[in-house]
Amino acid sequence: METWNNIYSNFDPVAFNLFSISVHWYGIMYAIALLSAISIAHWIIKRDNLDIKKDVLDSYIWWVEIGVILGARLGYVLFYDLNTSYYLTHPWQIFNPFAQDGTFVGISGMSYHGALAGFIIASIFWCRKNKISFWFMADIAALAVPLGYIFGRIGNFINQELVGRVTDVSWGIYVDGVLRHPSALYEAFLEGFVVFVILYLVRTKKQFDGQLGLLYVVLYSVMRIIAEVFRQPDVQLGFLLGTNWLTMGMIISGIFAVLGSILYIFIYKKYRV
Repeated sequence: METWNNIYSNFDPVAFNLFSISVHWYGIMYAIALLSAISIAHWIIKRDNLDIKKDVLDSYIWWVEIGVILGARLGYVLFYDLNTSYYLTHPWQIFNPFAQDGTFVGISGMSYHGALAGFIIASIFWCRKNKISFWFMADIAALAVPLGYIFGRIGNFINQELVGRVTDVSWGIYVDGVLRHPSALYEAFLEGFVVFVILYLVRTKKQFDGQLGLLYVVLYSVMRIIAEVFRQPDVQLGFLLGTNWLTMGMIISGIFAVLGSILYIFIYKKYRV
């Protein structure tokens, strides 16, 4: 286990250099996450014989990908970094991938809940434009996203992000000399694999459009709250409300879980009627 415990000391987060740009494993994993989500969406449509053409789905993917990127970045600034006031006085830096010396550093700091909000907004506009049910598309996305999410969280782990709380478990990872939970991998399993398996099994018993999409929001939120128990909160926020356990991720996930459950019950009752 010693090699595993010290993996960060023996691993280079940079996969290779392309001229003056360092290509990180983190970026590669996120590219794989996107490609896998797209592939799974096409596979689900073919497997379940869903009534949507390939070019229409590809158009939808472009729209939601832009919405996800914008939402994820803005969500991080609003939920996790606004109290520093830096971005209030330097708003142009929110999407700037270059450091002040001109070095390409990429864009760090993304919020899942911001990404979800961006996804919803982009989906609404696209669905209205193409006269396709929002809930129908949400169900496809709910099945496509989780497995791709696994690669995204592995990317976080490789990039030494989302570090866990201090622990003494044998599979812990040393971060700056302190043994911590590999919480990003917990999230990959809970929010990715477990959520996908449940939704994949439920899909054959689907009763109404939107059922899988809303179930995904609830399941992800619950799994995220569980994972947050092992995850160190962002340093600029810390634990909230004077506790030594409550995090911003728990609060936001709890809100999404409640809203998703209420909407699920509302639509289900409407379906039954």
